[in-house]
Amino acid sequence: MLLLPLAAIAAEVRVCFNYGCLSEVTVVIDERVLADIGAGLAEAGDAAVERQRLAAAVGRLYREAGRQAPISADRAGNVRDDGVFGKMDCIDHSISTTRMLGLLEARGMLHHHRVLARTRRTRLLLLQHYAAVVEELPADGSGAARRFAIDSWSVEQGEPAVVLPLEAWLDGEGPDVH
Repeated sequence: MLLLPLAAIAAEVRVCFNYGCLSEVTVVIDERVLADIGAGLAEAGDAAVERQRLAAAVGRLYREAGRQAPISADRAGNVRDDGVFGKMDCIDHSISTTRMLGLLEARGMLHHHRVLARTRRTRLLLLQHYAAVVEELPADGSGAARRFAIDSWSVEQGEPAVVLPLEAWLDGEGPDVH
């Protein structure tokens, strides 16, 4: 009996859409896609490279999900896809991206980070924004852990996510797609 490594077995992940996670659908991520993402992440020699590869991996997972779900209609921000079935707001993205990152973490593909709960920034009550978050694992096991926002809402569907230090993201940095 041939046993495939855990990272090479197809997986299901639920993605949210239609704003506020109003709709959800389960998509299947092909084993070849997971193996390719896992290989790229395994080659990351440090946390900075792993974050770059995570950004690309999130984009690739969204492209795969877009082949099976109406989220292929999603556009950066909330304006250009207004009224479109499959549109995604930052709530949809932050939940779905956190799930995708959790899948990679559960498969043992993250070597320099761990996935945290999504976060919210608020400037005014009406100006809230959510993103997925990862925490860098200190290389020597000591020191303060740095956190990073992984924001897929601000890019076109399937493009690499924006990755920023969490403090900078909380201060409003990142693409302006309003």
